[in-house]
Order: sequence, then structure tokens, then C-alpha cells
Amino acid sequence: TAWRVLQLGGSELDAVERGCGQCEIDQCDGSVGYGGSPDESGETTLDAMIMDGNTMEVGAVADLRHVKNAIGVARKVIEYTKHTLLVGDSASLFAVRMGFPYEDLTTQKSLSVYSKWLNQSCQPNYWKNVVPDSSKSCGPYKRPEKVTCKEEQTISQRSFHNHDTIGMVVIGGSGTVASGTSTNGAVHKIPGRVGDSPIAGAGSYADSTAGGAAATGDGDIMMRFLPSYQAVEYMRMGTDPTVACQKVISRIQKYVPKFFGAVICANTTGSYGAACNKIPGFTQFRFMVSSPLLSQPTEQVVDCI
Repeated sequence: TAWRVLQLGGSELDAVERGCGQCEIDQCDGSVGYGGSPDESGETTLDAMIMDGNTMEVGAVADLRHVKNAIGVARKVIEYTKHTLLVGDSASLFAVRMGFPYEDLTTQKSLSVYSKWLNQSCQPNYWKNVVPDSSKSCGPYKRPEKVTCKEEQTISQRSFHNHDTIGMVVIGGSGTVASGTSTNGAVHKIPGRVGDSPIAGAGSYADSTAGGAAATGDGDIMMRFLPSYQAVEYMRMGTDPTVACQKVISRIQKYVPKFFGAVICANTTGSYGAACNKIPGFTQFRFMVSSPLLSQPTEQVVDCI
């Protein structure tokens, strides 16, 4: 969809918005758009961002409720406000003002995921160091009288299928770069949680003087390292896109060896690459590429490091 927009003369931002928007409609992987990843209260909320690598403008929404086209709303943040990020119910009110319909993002599928989770004592979840014991029971949780910290659960104990994002980098014919992301976030997240996807430099980053990058995976960990920004800066220094992606993954590995995540990178000449962190059950990362050199969109595969 994004490639077709470019071929029909649309801008790089148009391509990102329409491409990510298609995934929202298709509910890609169950992790983008409505009807997926219910939070602890059973509600699906959306995060998205879009970035213009020419002007360095960013539009983003987080914890967006009752509006399906999150990337579209993010684009309107650039076009109609002087802000960068709008969140929660206020972001939904802005979306309605911009003409987006107010809809229910819950589906039978998301309700059944939520119900199953409740029936298995709310496992897995994102609480720690609380009472009652969050590894055995549902809340409401509170802070204990005396805190004894235990090591955070490793990501491989959670299903890595509960974190995914559509991340896209578009390089125009003249070298103009745009990027974007859209996701419904981590399944069973604590309401109000925002991951890496709508954060500029974390979920994605675009700079028409260097390139663009986008990330997917455990946003709570990845956002602490601004991997997309870091990858673009490596490419600015002349680093090959594949190596730039690998360096970003290696940097996170030093602190969190078992994190789930991957990064895609593309520079202004159209060279591209990707890298991922190897954990049990996740040893390769697949991503799609469209370019004048390819007759059709092509799936690429990289081995995780």
C-alpha cells in the first residue's frame, strides 16, 4: 500500500500514513489496530507516531481510545497543532474534532483474550514488588509495608508474540525520509502504559540528511536506549545500515541480554538492513522491502545476533 502511494505521486508522509493505516485496518498480527492486546481492564488502546525527516516534525498519539486510525490522528497532530504528542482521552477528543469517528476498539477476540487471562490468575502481567503476589493472583495490587525486590522476570518467560509494531521507513526518490509506527501495545499492559512506538527516536526516527530507522519488540526496555535515533546517527557517520542496526541491538544486549527486539534501518541512498536479539524461539527476523530494484514487495530475513 505504501509503495503504491509513492508510485501514484504521493509524498513520503502519505506513504507512511497509508501503509501503517492499512495495517491498522488489517489488524496486522493482532498487535496493530483495534481488537488486540487488551490492557488489564480489557480495553484496547493505540499508540502511533509519524516523522518528517525534512522538517524534523513529529506527530504522535499514545493511549488513544475509541479511535481506530491512530497513525492518521498522529499525522493531524503535525498538520493542525504545534505539539508533538497527545495522549489518552484528550487525544481521542482531538481526533473527533479532526473528523475521526468515535468507535469501540473491543472485539469478541480481544474480550476472549482478556477473559482467558483473568481465568489464569492474570498471568502474565507487568507488576512487581506488590501485594498480593502478582505472580500468583490478580489485583488490585498495592505497595507492601516492606519492600523486598526480586529480579525482574526475563522476557523469554513472557510470550514474545505480545509485543509487535508496524514500523516503516520510506525513502523518496530525492532522498527524502519519513518514518512511522502503529501498535496496540503490550497485551495485558497496565492501563496508561506507553511503549516505545510513539516516542520519537525510540519507535522510529527519520532524518533526510542521514536515513531512517524503526524498532519493534519490548518497548519498555527498548525505549530506554532510543535505538532508532542511535541507528540513524550511526548511519550519519557512514555506518552501513545493517551494521548500524546490529550496533544498536548490541548496546541493549549489554544491559538486558534476554530482551525481545529488532530494528530496521535504511539510509538516503536506499541501502537497508535489520538486526534482532537472539532469544529462545526468536532466532530470525523478517521484514518487507519494496524498491525500484524489486519487481514486487519482498520478504527479507536476518539471523538474530
